[in-house]
Amino acid sequence: MSDSQNDDKQSLIKALKSPPKCSMLRMIVVGTLGGIIIWGALNMGMEYTNRSQFCMSCHEMTIPFEELKKTVHYKNRSGTTVQCADCHVASSKTPTDYIFKSFQKIMAARDVIGHIKGTVDTPEKFDAYRLTMAKRVWERMVERDSKECRNCHSFETMDPEKQKDRSVVKHEGALEDGKTCIDCHKGIAHKPVHHLLEGESGAAKTEG
Repeated sequence: MSDSQNDDKQSLIKALKSPPKCSMLRMIVVGTLGGIIIWGALNMGMEYTNRSQFCMSCHEMTIPFEELKKTVHYKNRSGTTVQCADCHVASSKTPTDYIFKSFQKIMAARDVIGHIKGTVDTPEKFDAYRLTMAKRVWERMVERDSKECRNCHSFETMDPEKQKDRSVVKHEGALEDGKTCIDCHKGIAHKPVHHLLEGESGAAKTEG
C-alpha cells in the first residue's frame, strides 16, 4: 500500500472516530427542528380533530350533537358551552393525558367502521346501538374518576346554599361513598337510556 493510500486510510479512521463538531451541531439543530415540527403537526392534528364540526363529518354524530344542543350543557344563562371533545376526549395537561387522548382518537375509528359495516348508519340503527356505546363511555369515565366532568365541576367549589336540598344530600353522600360524577349523572347530555338500562337489569334478574 502506498504512503498516500495509507494516509487516506488513517484520515478516514480519524474522521470516523471524531466527526467534525459542525456535523454534530448540524445533527442537533436538524433533530431539534424536526422534533418541533413533528410535535407541532401532531398538536395541530389533535386540535383540528377535536372540533365538533370534524366529529359531525360522520353524519351519525349529528344525532348526539343535536341532543346536546337541547341541554343546559350547551345553552344556559351563563353562556358557557361544551363541545364533543370536552366530554369525550381528555385535555392534555399531562403526558399521561396526551397518551390517553391519542388512544381515544384511535378508538374513535370504531364509529367509522360502524358506518362502513352499517351498524349505526341510520337513526334507527344508532338508537338500537345507543346503550352499548353509552356503557362504553360510562365505563371509561368511571375508570378516570369522571375527569372530563371535573375539568369544569368540583365538589370543593360547589356552593351548597345555591343547590336544591336533594342535590346537597346526594353530593354529600357521593363524597362519603367515594362515588364519581358519572355514577349518578348518566344521560345528561344525550337522549336518556335509563329505561334500556332498567330493562336490561330486569331481564338479568329474570334469567337469574
